[in-house]
Amino acid sequence: MKEKLWNGNYWKVMIANFTLFFAFYLLTPLLPLYLSEHFHATKDIIGVVLSGYTVMALLSRPFSGYLVDTFDRKKVLMWCFFLFFIFFAGYLAASTLLLFTIVRTLHGAPFGSVTVANSTMTIDVLPPSRRNEGIGYYGLGNNLGMAFAPSAGLFIYHETHNFELLFWLALVIAGIGLCVDATIKNQPALNSKTQKLKNSKNLIRLDRFFLTNGWLLAVNMVFYGFCFGVLSNYLAIYCKEVMGRTGGTGLYFALLSVGLIATRLQGNKGLREGRLTRNAAQGVLLSSIGYVLFVACPNDFGYYGSALFIGLGNGRIWPAFQNMMIAMAHNNQRGTANSTILVAWDIGMGLGVLLGGVVAEHIGYVTAFWMTAVAQVAGSLLFYLKTRGFFEARRLR
Repeated sequence: MKEKLWNGNYWKVMIANFTLFFAFYLLTPLLPLYLSEHFHATKDIIGVVLSGYTVMALLSRPFSGYLVDTFDRKKVLMWCFFLFFIFFAGYLAASTLLLFTIVRTLHGAPFGSVTVANSTMTIDVLPPSRRNEGIGYYGLGNNLGMAFAPSAGLFIYHETHNFELLFWLALVIAGIGLCVDATIKNQPALNSKTQKLKNSKNLIRLDRFFLTNGWLLAVNMVFYGFCFGVLSNYLAIYCKEVMGRTGGTGLYFALLSVGLIATRLQGNKGLREGRLTRNAAQGVLLSSIGYVLFVACPNDFGYYGSALFIGLGNGRIWPAFQNMMIAMAHNNQRGTANSTILVAWDIGMGLGVLLGGVVAEHIGYVTAFWMTAVAQVAGSLLFYLKTRGFFEARRLR
């Protein structure tokens, strides 16, 4: 008989994950407007203020991976989630642009940490025989939050024009997630004195912060993060300047989210059967089609079709790569494995925002998006030619 996947603890980490990303994405599309209206910040200042969050999240993840692998994971999770929750109150209290910048930047650290801690807790509460499948479903919380929270935030703002209400709502939703995670009952993987002593001897080893066994998977994930960084940040302005389109961005990301959710649900059969590299191979191919279609066909078919292909592709890439990274890690390196794949994605996103802007400024947005398509195809070739065999040779389970 199959072990039960949807146990009580798994439901709790799923709900907490959804509230985490819903609270995050509820404010994301409105913060530039808030900074402009309330603090009269210019576009470049807005960019600096908002980028600090991403930088802090990136910096915190390797250390959070070490923490959840070294100390009691439940306690680490609760502290990280509490800090993520309480920082929303800081937005309400920040009366100057400087204070808001400090709060927003520091808020990135608990966000980066809690994403690692909660996903690692998920691995602990899943039955081993259903772990691949369970991790695949877990990501639905991210996708659903990204799909519905921005629209909900924009709707509430247009109806009330009240940013304070939105900050309170994000605080309450994050608080719900904190309370749900507090009820989890787990058997900590690192609860013996022997294991803690073993970890204490490895404080300065690189593999306590970065899963060196999976370095090529991390490099490969940088390619995919790079492509999504360009797409998500420059989509609207590309459509306006190149395609003459002033609307449709919301529908584009809605279709992308539909693709993400649909492929996670459909692709979990392959994860359940352990066909990780097959799922990943399908994902990188679908995403490659999407990015090439976007830039090669600047019309409605290419525009909306690319959203579905990229969503379908990324929805397979993420759970497959995460499971592959975890399969290359020992039990006391689960947090490190999770943080490694997240850091790789963040680095790719950051490079995409930076290089995409530079290329667009000096050569044009068409060239920037062709660069993105080439990077996606290059990442796919890297996976087919090297990464797939690299994983099979180094997997532990």
